[in-house]
Amino acid sequence: MALIRYRPFGTAVDPLRDVSDIQSEVNRLFEGFFGRPSQGSRAERLWAPSVDMYETKDELVVAAELPGLTEKDIHLSIAGDMLTLRGERAWKQETKQENCYRGERWFGKFERSLPLPVPIQADQVKASYRDGVLTVKLPKAEDIKSRDIKIDAA
Repeated sequence: MALIRYRPFGTAVDPLRDVSDIQSEVNRLFEGFFGRPSQGSRAERLWAPSVDMYETKDELVVAAELPGLTEKDIHLSIAGDMLTLRGERAWKQETKQENCYRGERWFGKFERSLPLPVPIQADQVKASYRDGVLTVKLPKAEDIKSRDIKIDAA
C-alpha cells in the first residue's frame, strides 16, 4: 500500500506533479513484472521538492523542503509573475548496490515554476536557507497592499 502525502494546494500549484508520480510508479511496476532492474540510474529519477506558498499582509512567502542541499546547489529566479526554483541533489553512494535493501530518497535535478498570484517587488525579494528549508519572502507591490482608511467624523 502506498502512502500519499496530504497536499491541500498541490494541484493548485503544480498540477503535473501527480502525473509524474503516477508515471514513475507504472514504470516501476513494469520493470518489476519483467524481472529487470531499472534502466535509468538513480540520478535520472525525477523529483520535485514540496513547496508551501502563503500570503501575509505585506508579502508572499514560499517555503521549499530541500534537505541535503547547500545554498550553492539552489538557483532561484523571477521572470514576470513566475518564481522558478531549480537545483540538483547529488547521489552519494554510501553502500554497494547489492547491500541495499531499500532506496527511497530522491536524487537528481529538479525544477519548480510557481505562478505568483499577486504582483511583487522583484528587487526586494529575500531568500534564506536553514535546516533544509528554503524560505523566500516576496514583498507585495505597493499598489496592491491593503491599507486601513481612517474615517473622519462629519
